Amino acid sequence: MTMIDFSASAELFPARSWKARSRGISYKRFSDAAEAVRFAIEELPPECLLGTYLEVEEERFDSRGIRRLYDSANFPRKAPAAKPKRAKRA
Repeated sequence: MTMIDFSASAELFPARSWKARSRGISYKRFSDAAEAVRFAIEELPPECLLGTYLEVEEERFDSRGIRRLYDSANFPRKAPAAKPKRAKRA
């Protein structure tokens, strides 16, 4: 599988289906590819991901390619949010 520079800028082109258009999903540009991949997998409805493609440094990835990038060991994961500490009662 081709690895990409996850810090490179990326463009996400949504599917041309009526489902994507009816949900207001349109072309998006991201300053880094990691955010684009994360958005595609975590934010897009699954039915809108099919037909969507990602372009990073003139290389294109379809929905399966986007999923492989997200699942790869090289994908930069966000650290889990810290739980707020509870105040101790006296």
